[in-house]
Amino acid sequence: MSRVNVIENPSSVIKNYLDITKPRLSIVVVFSSVAGYFLGAESYDWVTVLLLCVGGYFLVGSSNVFNQIIEKDLDALMKRTQNRPLPTGRVSPQNAWIYGLIMAVSGIYMLFLINFATAFFGALSIVLYAAVYTPLKTRTPLCVFVGAFPGAIPYMLGWVAASGNFGIEPGTLFMLQFFWQFPHFWAIGWMLEDDYKAGGFKMLPTGSANKGTAIQIILYTIWTVMLSLVPVFGVTGDLFMTPYSAFIVALLGAWFLYYAVKLYKERSNAVAKKLMLVSVSYITLIQIIYVVDKFLR
Repeated sequence: MSRVNVIENPSSVIKNYLDITKPRLSIVVVFSSVAGYFLGAESYDWVTVLLLCVGGYFLVGSSNVFNQIIEKDLDALMKRTQNRPLPTGRVSPQNAWIYGLIMAVSGIYMLFLINFATAFFGALSIVLYAAVYTPLKTRTPLCVFVGAFPGAIPYMLGWVAASGNFGIEPGTLFMLQFFWQFPHFWAIGWMLEDDYKAGGFKMLPTGSANKGTAIQIILYTIWTVMLSLVPVFGVTGDLFMTPYSAFIVALLGAWFLYYAVKLYKERSNAVAKKLMLVSVSYITLIQIIYVVDKFLR
């Protein structure tokens, strides 16, 4: 066999290393950080925005890399993940560790150039996600609670990048995204229940896609919707929302809650998938409305 036939195409190598950062997920997370920045900034520094975007992507990407290294053998057991670069051997664990560490250190340094608080919370998110949340996924359904902490950091991280401080405003953004993650991830866990069980993951609060899980999804959806409306009451410092925007946010909340209740009634994978998609649309639109409201008032 000639040498050219055993050397992988450079474009394929690049794609493999990009894939293990989970680019679509990472971009969504960076978007929430940028939204938080525009909410918190009094004036806008585009160098800071660039550092937040690139550094944020590196941090989220490195967390995803570490997660896939740890779960490599389990990913091979699930249809959804068995063709990822690590389970198939297209990327070796050793190279992935080096790649992830370079991204993590680079990302933390970029956020440090913004301010110390941003770098601290960014580094904390990596530790919580890779070292705490990931190992717990095969041990207890409480992993979703633990994972909600690093998952809620990006939105408030943008405000901290703008202000350099953690207060009521980024705290409110954190709590909104924290509670939102429960119906979102439980909807994913519901529709992928069999696949997760094949990998040994315990993602649903009652252990299965049943009435109890559906009730908890409704409760956490209600808390998420309530939190999204708190800024209209003027109790969250500089994070404020006009009644007009609050009305739109309430309509989005009703849309979100409708599918949570629908899942309780029908308890089907099709509705769970719809709820998952609605949840993504909901949090993205909330972030956009908050920012637009600030610019229009």
